[in-house]
Amino acid sequence: MRKGSESDMITSTANQRVKQLVQWQSDAKARRRDGVFVAEGIKMLEEAPADMIREIYLTEELEKRLQSSKNEKEQALFYKICQSGYETFSSEVMKKAADTKTPQGVLAVLERPAYEKEELLAVRDGFFLVVEGLQDPGNLGTIIRTGEGAGVNGIFLSKSTVDIYNPKTIRSTMGSIYRVPFLYVESLTDLLREMKEKEIAVYAAHLEGEAYYDSFSFQKGCAFLIGNEGKGLCREIADAADFYLKIPMEGNVESLNAAVAAALLLYEVHRQRKGRC
Repeated sequence: MRKGSESDMITSTANQRVKQLVQWQSDAKARRRDGVFVAEGIKMLEEAPADMIREIYLTEELEKRLQSSKNEKEQALFYKICQSGYETFSSEVMKKAADTKTPQGVLAVLERPAYEKEELLAVRDGFFLVVEGLQDPGNLGTIIRTGEGAGVNGIFLSKSTVDIYNPKTIRSTMGSIYRVPFLYVESLTDLLREMKEKEIAVYAAHLEGEAYYDSFSFQKGCAFLIGNEGKGLCREIADAADFYLKIPMEGNVESLNAAVAAALLLYEVHRQRKGRC
């Protein structure tokens, strides 16, 4: 990787680096094996922690634009790119390497962050999301972004949940992936048992719930269970909740999108803890 000096532009889609990027974009096992993920777009690079950046690739067009820009934000971005080092791609190569149909001209390879369960659960009066079997990458990304907005302390995910490093998930987080702690766990039942031992109350939005979600107090440690889009929570996990709660429904609607349901619960905690009516 260069640091702002001249080098040859990569113009062949058969280039080994391009092939590797394509594999990381499409193959969760390859991402996991190499401990990386790929983030596309200017905003994602602007917000990426410098110590997580492993590689940066940008088109010659974007390189020239940033080099000559008088915009302070773009100048700062180009300085960051030069400090990390980068390679240039032709537009065609960028289209091949990118996951999006209309790439913004830049993508970065980043190292995965690492979080410890014990450290997350040690947060005083923390509140958490526990996600079981969610399959839509956009839903998961939206939940992570909403979680940051509401001030969630961490998100735990079952092994059956979609890969958080899926390119669509990464884009949907709009940068929150860098700031919201998360952890895949082998056993949700063991996790919920630990939470109860630490006096973290566990809630499940469930059709059998008798009380509305805004009738509970969430001032102390709490966690909310979010299930699969179609099947909801499995019986074993639902039974592990301390409380069932329900969300008001009108008309013939039986349930809400998982990300919407999570947002309602998260922001009820935010509302209560900020003392708003």
